[in-house]
Amino acid sequence: MFNNKKILVTGGTGSFGKKFVEIISKKYKPKKIIIYSRDELKQFEMANKYSQSEKNKIRFFLGDIRDKERLKIALEDTDYVFHAAALKQVPSSEYNPTETIKTNIIGSQNLIEACLENNKIKKVLALSTDKASSPINLYGATKLCADKLFIAANNFKGNKKIT
Repeated sequence: MFNNKKILVTGGTGSFGKKFVEIISKKYKPKKIIIYSRDELKQFEMANKYSQSEKNKIRFFLGDIRDKERLKIALEDTDYVFHAAALKQVPSSEYNPTETIKTNIIGSQNLIEACLENNKIKKVLALSTDKASSPINLYGATKLCADKLFIAANNFKGNKKIT
């Protein structure tokens, strides 16, 4: 499924992204894996764990999902998108609600719009959390909103073959 395909992982330097890239690069032969995140230190540390031949297929792309134009550039010729970027710490989200909304909701909407504008993307998979089910905190509420945005995107994709 992922052989000779280009895969982009938002939040690719997080715990999911690191393990996902490790598994995908061992199980399949993707053309390219793009790690999209805003943390250059984590990108540097992650890059140092791979051999030179593995690094030739793994690209580290600095960017924030809040920046739709940067997302569009990163998504060029991408086949599959795995969306793991989010602000996930409950106390931090409660203290910084606007930042959490910008990343978890607006960033997700930016990704949806950028993917819909791209005619090559086949699938987008967005990670959720148990906290989005009957949320009792801002983090859960923003992830619930993001989930709803991704589900609704299936209704307005038109004739595009993206799911």
